[in-house]
Amino acid sequence: MPVPSPWRPTDLTPAQREARRRAAAAQFPRVREGRLSQRAVARQVGASPSAVQQWYQAWRVGGRRALAARPRPGRAAKLTAAQWRTLGHLLRRGAIAAGYATEQWTLKRIAHLIRRHFGVRYHYRYLERPLKAHGFTPQRPAVQAKERDDAVVRAWLTRDWPALKKKLVAKGGRLPAWTKRVTRFGPA
Repeated sequence: MPVPSPWRPTDLTPAQREARRRAAAAQFPRVREGRLSQRAVARQVGASPSAVQQWYQAWRVGGRRALAARPRPGRAAKLTAAQWRTLGHLLRRGAIAAGYATEQWTLKRIAHLIRRHFGVRYHYRYLERPLKAHGFTPQRPAVQAKERDDAVVRAWLTRDWPALKKKLVAKGGRLPAWTKRVTRFGPA
């Protein structure tokens, strides 16, 4: 029975991908000798046969060095990992603690906080993607009236609402649909 591959997740880090290529390269001398097929190597490392074929071709031309990870193209990140962690702590402390009038975080406020705290400029419209990439998700505040008094609501639900329901039923009226209990699989 084949041993399960440690490289099963589809979202591997660059270091994990390089380790997978190196594990495949360790098997390539056996492939060249005809003792092992490229498909078998693909199954062992959890990659597609076409990927293993490309790795094999690169290995034949350039050896193990040809399978090393290449630098990632593109612009360097504006904030370091430590700065993103610090930003997470600042966001968890709340917007009021950061000096804003309300507790709601907006992209404009977060961009302003980053500029003020780290000296790095992000345009607020382009901040959503890096925030998501670092595990931040949009949070919607619960809408609640400022004047709401939970004790009064509980009293109304326990004392006044049952009396209103009794009066309505006694008069022969029907209860509104929003007062009926809903079940997932049909009527109770």
